[in-house]
Amino acid sequence: MTQPDLTALLADLRLLTEIESPSGDARGIARVMDVVQGWLEELGAKTEHLVGDTRRFTIGDGDGGVLILAHADTVWPHGTLDRMPWRVEGDKVFGPGTYDMKGGIVGAVHALKLVRDRLSLPVEVLLTPDEEVGSLASREHIEAAARRARAVLVVEPPVAESHALKTGRKGVGMYHVRVHGVSSHAGNAPQQGASAISEAARSLLRVESFARPDLGTTLSTGRIGGGGPVNVVPDLAEFWTDVRVSTLAEAERLEREVRGMTAADSRVTLEVLGGLNRPPFERTPGTARLYERARQVAVTLGFDVSEAFVGGGSDGNFTAPLAPTLDGLGSPGDGAHALHEHVRLDVWPRHVRLLAELIRDPGV
Repeated sequence: MTQPDLTALLADLRLLTEIESPSGDARGIARVMDVVQGWLEELGAKTEHLVGDTRRFTIGDGDGGVLILAHADTVWPHGTLDRMPWRVEGDKVFGPGTYDMKGGIVGAVHALKLVRDRLSLPVEVLLTPDEEVGSLASREHIEAAARRARAVLVVEPPVAESHALKTGRKGVGMYHVRVHGVSSHAGNAPQQGASAISEAARSLLRVESFARPDLGTTLSTGRIGGGGPVNVVPDLAEFWTDVRVSTLAEAERLEREVRGMTAADSRVTLEVLGGLNRPPFERTPGTARLYERARQVAVTLGFDVSEAFVGGGSDGNFTAPLAPTLDGLGSPGDGAHALHEHVRLDVWPRHVRLLAELIRDPGV
């Protein structure tokens, strides 16, 4: 197979990186999508603008092909380039969104260039605007595309350091518990009040007690608030708890446990909001076959790949229950959501070649 052009990869990655596209910035995200649209249309892709600002690109006709999932948004606010500019140092290229996941987008386009004339299946590229904030607008399109696909290739980055591909991810969610008590004067009539803060403290500990680390189920309360003047028994408090689950059965158990809670004080009510945002990405036989195909291709290209189950979610969580899904096919590097975010230039080209062969023939 022809080698990808590293100079061209770098130029295209710089172009995307220097368009700041934080989640929620429709204009910046559209600028990224416009560039990608131009690249893919040069390869013969047809473009469709979907509701919610997702863009669908297709090469070839019919269903039952390969779906490539990518997102144009990043976690980085405007102005990040001023303190975290694009720069190349040795075999690393730094910049906001390089690793997660503009390198993945660029790699997918260049992989398609390598095999455009040798495709055995139709290809669909779905570029979404809101992965970093839960894919609320794009989830419907992602799941519909997965139902059409024979295989789903997610160009999120591989695991840092090991560059392992991802054959499983935890389900991700958040519970927001609002506690409604009864206010009263803390000095003159404390008995007439029912403290929302006291009940929130009890409820928070109870929610966290539902964790089952042995089964991969973890809960972590990252934010709490409530109350007002110190001399008033508070009538409102709330907290937010991060949820990670390895299996759908555990997600269902948590739903029963958390939503079944009642307050110790009958005058207090609990309002449970939120829940699971992304279902668990469980390793199915189809995903196992897709990974084995990737492993064999890597060997022919002169390197080894491994697989990993990770705690963070991606849009692959939505597709894994619907079609064989392999994640981590983006650009190798490190520092997702961190100031040292970078792509490894010494190993990136071989991962582009691996992705190209999987696009050409996913083996499922």
